[in-house]
Amino acid sequence: MTPAARPQVTHRRILALAGPMTLANVTTPLLGLVGTAAVGRLGDAALLGALALGAVIFDYLFWTFGALRMATAGLTAQAAGAGDRAEIDRTLARALAVAVAVGLAMVALQVPLAAAAFRLFGASPEVTTALAAYFGVRIWGAPFTLANYAVLGSTLGRGRTDLGLGLQVAINVVNVVLTLLFVLGLGYGVAGAALATVLAESAGTGLGLLVLRRLGARPWRVPWGEVVEGAGLRRMLAVNGDVMVRTLALITALALFSGLGARAGDVTLAANAVLQNLFLVGSFFLDGFATAAEVLCGQALGARDEDAFRRAVRLALGWCLGFALAVSGLFLGFGGPFIDAVTTTPEVRAAARDFLVYAALTPLAAAAAFAFDGVYIGATWTRAMRNLMLAALAVDVMVLAATRGSGNAGLWLAMLAFLAARGLGQALLYPRLVAGAFPRPRATMLEEATR
Repeated sequence: MTPAARPQVTHRRILALAGPMTLANVTTPLLGLVGTAAVGRLGDAALLGALALGAVIFDYLFWTFGALRMATAGLTAQAAGAGDRAEIDRTLARALAVAVAVGLAMVALQVPLAAAAFRLFGASPEVTTALAAYFGVRIWGAPFTLANYAVLGSTLGRGRTDLGLGLQVAINVVNVVLTLLFVLGLGYGVAGAALATVLAESAGTGLGLLVLRRLGARPWRVPWGEVVEGAGLRRMLAVNGDVMVRTLALITALALFSGLGARAGDVTLAANAVLQNLFLVGSFFLDGFATAAEVLCGQALGARDEDAFRRAVRLALGWCLGFALAVSGLFLGFGGPFIDAVTTTPEVRAAARDFLVYAALTPLAAAAAFAFDGVYIGATWTRAMRNLMLAALAVDVMVLAATRGSGNAGLWLAMLAFLAARGLGQALLYPRLVAGAFPRPRATMLEEATR
């Protein structure tokens, strides 16, 4: 173990960490646009529908296991803060082992997974046939996709968000080039788009391991007995499990919003979809600050530096709240032109304007939750984060029930309450958790007597 340097927690450091991840978040959706444009040029609506549904299936399938990225980042940051290079390698080795095991399980279970997904969507026979072709190819990339979560988590935990951005951009560029080649050049259709993604993810895994090797990582040298060592493996699996439950609760809240919006009619559904893009844009930036909090809080905890930890929390909260306030103001001022640019349907435009104020408030309602998510993940307070997310989901359901007769306004109020409840719960529990993480020695009787 090498001595750890004192964590540097400054505004410049926060921005240096948040900036690259924000760019990575912003550039990733461009891949979907390229894939849609390429398949769209084939002139077959069924293929385009299959691509859209395939993206949804794998987004939800892999997003559920996105906990692997967060757990690896938090544990790596703590090991880096402690100067324990051996534990950094052990964490990466365990994460890669879990990624490969889960990915291979998905490949082995592809038939029942596909059947369940296809039954859920109930698409036309033409779309289902194309979707089956897409799914049958894309599922083979599962081990590489999950391995990339582990690689990215290890990179971020070391505080190298710039390298994380580089890896994400490299994967996306390879994917775009191969998508254009396979779909438009070779005429492979949606299977070509899936193959492009599989090859891009596998190339990303190889490149990521090379990058980590340059940083000194040697996970392949970790003895297998240390990889599956009881306490270390149990801790990683526990953190992953907590974050997975938290993610499923989040997905449930979003699904309730979309599902109940769909029952309100096509116009309401379309208007909400337009407005959700505003929250999506804001979340790109808030997530960047959350990543910065993960790194700085994890490293400060590993270094046992309470002052650095508390300062990281204050700066992350300040930047998230300040940015959310600015973004909410922009949404209120320029949301109308944005709505007009996204949709040309008069009814949808009018409905979206009616609820613009609710969408504009979502960044403010979510700011504390994003900041504290980073803090809790960096500190691996994942059990508390899981329980607070479940409590926030309960608040969401209760508000939905209480506002049942309020139409779409009730849906937005429930969403705002859900976002705010997450941040409020985390803020209230934070003092107790930080006191437990940095216990103070008891004062001696002499110190007590002289106070």
